[in-house]
Amino acid sequence: MDLGNHSTITEFILLGLSADPHIQVALFVLFLGIYLLTVMGNLIMLLVIRTDSHLHTPMYFFLSHLSFVDICFSSVTVPKMLENLLSQKKTISVECCLTQVFFVFVAAGTEACLLSVMAYDRYAAICHPLLYGQIMNKQLYMQLVWGSWGLSFLDALINIFLAMKMVFCKAQIIPHYSCEMPSLLSLSCSDTSKNLIALLCSTLLHGLGTFLLVFLSYARIIATILSISSTSGRSKAFSTCSSHLTAVTLYYGSGLLRHLMPNSGSPLELIFSVQYTVVTPVLNPLIYSLKNKEVKAALTRTMEKYLQHFNTC
Repeated sequence: MDLGNHSTITEFILLGLSADPHIQVALFVLFLGIYLLTVMGNLIMLLVIRTDSHLHTPMYFFLSHLSFVDICFSSVTVPKMLENLLSQKKTISVECCLTQVFFVFVAAGTEACLLSVMAYDRYAAICHPLLYGQIMNKQLYMQLVWGSWGLSFLDALINIFLAMKMVFCKAQIIPHYSCEMPSLLSLSCSDTSKNLIALLCSTLLHGLGTFLLVFLSYARIIATILSISSTSGRSKAFSTCSSHLTAVTLYYGSGLLRHLMPNSGSPLELIFSVQYTVVTPVLNPLIYSLKNKEVKAALTRTMEKYLQHFNTC
């Protein structure tokens, strides 16, 4: 990084969620519990998908990457938030702040891309069931996943490369519990027009672009489901995408509301940020396990397998 550009200000102050010490302790316990559940829940999903041959399908390949992204997403912001909740000095260096922003871009962008890819997978499975194996072949679903990661890394690199050129000489205070690009732009005293253009392009690509793909996929899915004559057939078709639809609603609902709001550090803004960076990653494994019969069955088989292994030891 070009450290000379940051010589005026070398660190920022993260205000966090509350200034009350008693509330901070309670929040520390709450978010530590959520973080541990996030890591444990998503690791279990990865283990089950990896070990159970019944789940070696494109949909669960996408889900395994979604679980990994959720672990990364939560790990980018929550550990620093936990540290600051118990620390008197709630600071973060400019370099660490930009690093956090980089990985937030990667995790958020990859999650949005994966959710849109999973919507396309459900479209192919429900609207073209006889051709599903040909449409969602191994080459395509591998390209879709690694393309999601690659596109997000490229997007993050472009935004961080431009951010490294910013000069920070205004107030050091970030009214948030983590570093995000809009917060940094408001603290810069240099020209941020290129940064704003890059951020707008990122929002259009990973926000509205992926949401449009999800919307179009589900428009076709709903039309197909409604054309099914039997009630049981409609129910079965809808059950195959209900988990994904719930995850999409949670992620895009809170994420879009957060980024459409002005960057003021208001309680509502912080609530939406917590929803899509902290709460959604812990809910995803629950959504896909509780609402999915295949995952529940695979989880039962995996537990029985390991219990038998321990009993024979």
